[in-house]
Amino acid sequence: MPLDIVTVPCLSDNYAYLVHGPDGTALIDAPEAGPIIDALEARGWTLGVIMLTHHHHDHVGGVAELREKYGCMVMGPKAEAAKLPKLDMALDPGFSGGTGEGLCEVISVPGHTLGHVAYHYPQAKAVFTADSLMALGCGRIFEGTPEMMWESLEKLASLPPETVVYSGHEYTSSNAAFALTIEPQNEALISRAAEIDAARAMGRPTAQVPLSVELDTNPFLRAPLDSVKKAVGLPGGTDAEVFAEVRKRKDNF
Repeated sequence: MPLDIVTVPCLSDNYAYLVHGPDGTALIDAPEAGPIIDALEARGWTLGVIMLTHHHHDHVGGVAELREKYGCMVMGPKAEAAKLPKLDMALDPGFSGGTGEGLCEVISVPGHTLGHVAYHYPQAKAVFTADSLMALGCGRIFEGTPEMMWESLEKLASLPPETVVYSGHEYTSSNAAFALTIEPQNEALISRAAEIDAARAMGRPTAQVPLSVELDTNPFLRAPLDSVKKAVGLPGGTDAEVFAEVRKRKDNF
């Protein structure tokens, strides 16, 4: 049974994801309950488990209402258990569970927060990255260090290129505008930016994209390239140093 993945817009620019497969229906992050309930009821699904990526309120704000309505389990990173809603299962990096395309692996991706995790479905070629790797960007470094975030991005960048990245926010338009300040001659980026503008004009989400596209266009993943190192004035810099400079520029963009 293939996974049916449903993108659920929440709040002003968040995304939650329903993952319906052989083991039932899971929810990746719960920014608010209403749109998620509507999406479930429209499909006749019931919610079996909520899987949280990190503790920020815009990813957990709907947990209490959803748990009360569906009696579902709540899982999340053990490293952030004290900051999360009560967990029925605290997850360590490396944990895996599920069957067939529903097989899910927990990946540690600290930086945005210290315990942030991503959920990788290798057989379904999908990874849910929330505020670690984002479409044409990455999350702000609130709790970790640039070196920590760079290691997390390297880990995600090493997944099979056909893996679809499902990130947590619709920041793609602003991320594209920034990316063009780093690589204004990148033809793939120029084309992608135009596609994003067209999609957003029609109200379509753009934060769900194959990793191969990110590798060709996301300046944060492209820190190892000599052209990017030169563009930020660090021709001899390490990959982590170049990433840190790109992140600094984005913070001030």
